[in-house]
This record gives sequence, C-alpha cells and structure tokens, in this order.
Amino acid sequence: MSESRITSQEFQHHAAAANAAFTAAAQAVAASGLDPELQQLVKIRASQINGCAFCTQLHLNEARHLGVSSPKLDLLVAWREAGIFSEREKAALAWTELLTRLSENHITDADYAAVSAQFAPAELAWLSTAIALINTWNRIAAPFQYAPPIPRHPIQPAQTVAQP
Repeated sequence: MSESRITSQEFQHHAAAANAAFTAAAQAVAASGLDPELQQLVKIRASQINGCAFCTQLHLNEARHLGVSSPKLDLLVAWREAGIFSEREKAALAWTELLTRLSENHITDADYAAVSAQFAPAELAWLSTAIALINTWNRIAAPFQYAPPIPRHPIQPAQTVAQP
C-alpha cells in the first residue's frame, strides 16, 4: 500500500472551509430522500472508474453496513451484464458513468430521457449532485493517496433479515 501524500485529516486542516462545504453538500444529499443504498452504489461505481481506493473502500463499508447484498457489490463493476440490478439502479449507474467520464461523453437527449424515465426531476437533481460530489472527493483522495479504510472486522448490516 502506498503512503498517503497527505492524510484526510491534513486535508481537513489545510482546506477546512472546502472540507466543510463538501461535508455540508454530502449531508444535503443524504437528507434528500434519494435511496441510501442507491447513493452508495453510485459512489462506489464512480470511485471505481476514478481509481480512488479510499472512496471505493469507504463506500463499500457503508453499503455493507446498510445491507446492500454482496452479489451487488461484487458485480457492480460489471453491472450491465450482471442481471441483478433494477431498472432504476441501471439508469443511475449509466448516468454515473456518463457524468464521471464527462470529458469522453456528450450527454445526449436519449441519455437524459433514459435516466428521466426512472427519476423525477428533483431526484435527478440530487442524483447528479451525489455523482458530482463523489467525483470531487475522488479528485482529492486519489491524488493524495488517502489510505483506504479497510475494516479489521467484517461489517455487519444495520438490519438482519430473517431467512425462512
């Protein structure tokens, strides 16, 4: 594992106002009503694309805590072929990839229509904000090589569903 160039704590110290603004934006997204599990899938997928080990691991940890299934987390990188994601999740993941790779993509009317078929305008605004925010964090954590928060013990879901 690479040494951090600066730690997240050092970033918080050196860029306190920016960190506070990003944190406030993250809290607004979390409170928006957008499904928390969907938020985590989007954050993980963008972080995978951007090669951000810290954010990928952080959001995998959070997704596991929320109870997102292991197959969804395992197959997120190949979501198009996995056959286990809902239409809404697929629309959000496609939108995530388009916005994360914005320099490679021109967002077409068809792209917008596809995501708009699954998300109301307010939801799409929050989804796009979540994607923009994780891309911002990726562009900080990856170049500074924040150490991934690898749990020492398996993360337990917040709620356990009884099996029949």
